[in-house]
Amino acid sequence: MPTVSNPTQEATIWQGRPSQWVNVLWFAACILILPIPFAIYRWLTVRCTTYSLTSQRFRVESGILSRHFDDLELYRVKDITMTQPLIQRLVGLGTITMMTSDRTTPTLLLPAISGPRETMDTIRHQVERVRRERGVRELDVHDDDGSALS
Repeated sequence: MPTVSNPTQEATIWQGRPSQWVNVLWFAACILILPIPFAIYRWLTVRCTTYSLTSQRFRVESGILSRHFDDLELYRVKDITMTQPLIQRLVGLGTITMMTSDRTTPTLLLPAISGPRETMDTIRHQVERVRRERGVRELDVHDDDGSALS
């Protein structure tokens, strides 16, 4: 894992994109029912999505003609989970879900990622490192009946 000597400089730790396996049912439907342009659109949507984990944030770039950029500060990540449906498991993929305290992106879904366990561990290590550097602690506040307060 790369380390950054100067904390103000940002280094890319991991970069990836979803697999076209997220479209397997759409492609099958295109063969049977839907027109080919829709399959091409689905393929381009996945192809034009890029994820980048840097030393400070998680970046998502998406969009075919117009681009959308979303930066998630790593210290805002509260929980990371991974699921591997049967088809994804057979081909070595998995879906990573990050629950965050970010207002615009409370849940970030990374579908059909290659090497999901290693990627999840890499993200988790970076989140912990950034939290330590910034002195960020998570505090859960509950009311009298035990339910969480917002």
